[in-house]
Formats: sequence, structure tokens, C-alpha cells
Amino acid sequence: MIKSELYPLKLRPALHVKVWGGRRLANMMGKRLPTAMPYGESWELHDTALIANGPLRGATLGDLARDYGADLLGAGVDPAAGIPLLAKFIDASDWLSIQVHPNDEQAGALERELRGKTEAWVILHAEPGARLVIGLQPGTTREQMAEAIKRNQLEARLVYADVCTGDVLYIPANTIHALGPGLLIYEIQQASDVTYRLYDWGRLGLDGQPRELHIEKGVQVAELASLPRVRQPQNELLVDGEYFRTWRHELDGKALNIETEGCFQALTCIAGTVHVASAENDSIRLNKGETGLIPACLSAFVMRGSGSILRSCQG
Repeated sequence: MIKSELYPLKLRPALHVKVWGGRRLANMMGKRLPTAMPYGESWELHDTALIANGPLRGATLGDLARDYGADLLGAGVDPAAGIPLLAKFIDASDWLSIQVHPNDEQAGALERELRGKTEAWVILHAEPGARLVIGLQPGTTREQMAEAIKRNQLEARLVYADVCTGDVLYIPANTIHALGPGLLIYEIQQASDVTYRLYDWGRLGLDGQPRELHIEKGVQVAELASLPRVRQPQNELLVDGEYFRTWRHELDGKALNIETEGCFQALTCIAGTVHVASAENDSIRLNKGETGLIPACLSAFVMRGSGSILRSCQG
């Protein structure tokens, strides 16, 4: 690839059909869903995301990570490991499986993967009565957990949490969790897809077969001593975690200046339209449901418009 100066990048999403998906990605986020199948995820920021604007159009973020290294990702990030964060929209029209993710050390030992998976959910839309699973009842042992899964009785040990629009849940690796029906969320996470499915509600996949469970590894990594807490943040900073931070910016026509501080910035528009320009006057427009990335080498950028932006960067 011929190198070009980096500039604000607009990203093309990757849509994923899921047995528990629906049509909210089209109806609420403006995504063009190519078939009538149930779409559950729109991957916005990831290694294989295609650049949609400028001289680097058609390249992937993974390509740029290898070619530009710290200029794209920031100092201290291994470009050979790709983009360290993954962001997506999730439309849950049915329960997702009960699942758990390993931490970094466990992912290396069990899967030879570089990263585990800590994540966070920002609830963009919640229908009345929407719920999450946030763990198992306190006092449950690993032996009891494994036996409940094998007997299809795990539901009796689940802890649920009611949620509404605007709620945020930070989910450290090892947390047992699941999204319930009636939810549209933004998920920011470590760039890992290592998932141990513990229970799938007796459901069949789109191929008509039961989906694989990962009981032994899931029980091994599960945190049983504590439960995460659903919060309704009262300021811009929604998540301040070990691996990432996420803010929500409400724009009302005034300019908002942001310094990158040497870190790449992922920007996802969740309402309205926002124009994003670097100090060099390169710019992109993000409509509702669209995502862009500001490379780490750009010292600052300004956002203008009327809408809402979720901004995420490495912690």
C-alpha cells in the first residue's frame, strides 16, 4: 500500500445475522439490511473494518495498523496485534446465550489468544420490562453451577437486572452475563471474540442444530463472588475502565474541541448528524448509526452539529 497522510477515517460497518436478532439496526440506526434475516450485530470498529473515505478508501483498519503503527494507534500499542478495541451495535429481540469471557491471562493459557474480553454496554433503547442477566445467585459454587447447566436448570440460579434507556453496565472479564429481548445497545470491548457459552435457553441455531456450549472452560473462568452494577451516569464519562474509556457528548450546534492525547478516538453517532474536523481541516460527516476514527497522530479535532456522539479510546 502506498502510504498517505492519516486523516479522520469513516468506517464501513459489517452486519451479522444472529438467531436472536431483529430489525432495529435498520429501524433505529438507519442500517441497510441486505436480506430479511434477523440481524443482531453491526460491527463498527474492528480490524477488518473498511475505510470509506479519502485516499485510504478500501483499506482495512488492520492494514493501517500494520502500515502506520503508533501514528494510528498511539504509543505503546503493538500494531501486530491489530486494533485493541471493538465496538458494535447489538439488537436483541430474544435472549442472547448466557456466557462468560476469560481475562487476558486465561485467554492466553486456554486459547493462546492475546486478549481476554472485558466489555461495557450502553443501553440505547429499552422496551418496558427489558432485563439483563448479571450473574448467578451469591453463594453458588462451581460444582452447583456445572450441575445446573448439565440439568438445564441454570435459569433458577440467574440474577436479573431491570434496565432502561441510558443505563450503562461495565462487564469485567469473568462476569456471567446476557442481554435480554427488547434492547438495542452500543458495546465497547477488548478486541477479542473468545466466548464461553454456558446456556442457550434450549434454543436451536439458524441451522436447526443446538449451539455449542463450553461448560468446562466457562465454569473455570466464571466470577461467582460479586455482581456488576447497572448505572445511570450523570455526566459525560460513561465508562472509565482498565482497557477503555467512553464518553457521551451531546452537541447542540456549538463546537466541541477534543485533544486526542496521543490515543486513537472512536466516534459513533447515535442521534442526529455531526461533522468532525481535524486541525488540518480534513473532515467527515457522521449520521446516526455511523462510526469514524481519529488517528492518534492528529493532536486534536472539533465536532459540530446537532446530535449525540459516543467517543471511546483506550484506557
